[in-house]
Amino acid sequence: MGDRLDELLGLVEASLTEPDLRGRALAARAFLTRFHFDRLVKAALGEPPGAFRRRLLLERAAYRLATGTDQVLTVAVDAGYGSAEAFTRAFVRGFGLTPTQYRRQQPAPHELATPNGIHFHPPAGLRLPAPERSYGMDVITRMLDHHLDLVGRIIDRTALVDEEVLDRPIAPPVEGIDHEPTLRSVVDRLVGQIEMWLAATSGETLMPSPGPSTPEAMRARLAEVAPRFRGLVLDALAQGRADETFIDAICDPPETFTYGGMLAHVLTFSAARRTMAIGALRSAGILDLGWGDPMLSVGGTGSDAATITRQSSAD
Repeated sequence: MGDRLDELLGLVEASLTEPDLRGRALAARAFLTRFHFDRLVKAALGEPPGAFRRRLLLERAAYRLATGTDQVLTVAVDAGYGSAEAFTRAFVRGFGLTPTQYRRQQPAPHELATPNGIHFHPPAGLRLPAPERSYGMDVITRMLDHHLDLVGRIIDRTALVDEEVLDRPIAPPVEGIDHEPTLRSVVDRLVGQIEMWLAATSGETLMPSPGPSTPEAMRARLAEVAPRFRGLVLDALAQGRADETFIDAICDPPETFTYGGMLAHVLTFSAARRTMAIGALRSAGILDLGWGDPMLSVGGTGSDAATITRQSSAD
């Protein structure tokens, strides 16, 4: 039902620009009869679709009253009401204030009680509740898992190109991120970074020796260190030891780091390298990684957010 519910919500969201749209016409856009459309939406949301749309339109109207200067009648018509009087009656039932009184109230919340937690989200969207409670540790875990998984998929794609592509200089390079980078060197550095920090957090006293940098060898190196690095770092964070320090004896002179700071460093600098590697692969015609957007792994649906365009305030 998840994808179907997303589709139904998308139809309802789009219909907010058509306040006079009738239920039968909205159901037809979902290729359903009015009866089945109403039944599906009410079962999923706890509100009939008509009541759901009216509430969202009323929330949008409240937001416009609180933040804009449109006349009450204009807001009423855009919310699907034929007169200011009918709009005022519905508004008072929902918010306990007339539209004029509400406009004077600062700040003015625009959300009404609902069993599903779905509300109008300015300027023209919806805000949906999370299916389950999520905390900072969940986000960090997903970010790290996305990184380790994406590095592996990048390595897999390097096996699809020839040596000339692997060793072609990446231009323009990112200042401060590697010297004269190539696809091979950037991917090798992504794996080597994990190897280096695993050694540091494990108390090793020597820098790991450079490993072979064929696609097959880099895949094997990643398979060796990624699970160990993940377990060591996430265990420390889960135990509340993000600010616990460790001495990296590999540095000359030895340096002191925290687990949280080290992970932030890894994810930040690896993001630049991943982007360079994906760009080099795209130049070679390998497009299936998109732009490596972590949003779909950390939270979100739809297309790669790097490809999304947003309307300007003038639109």
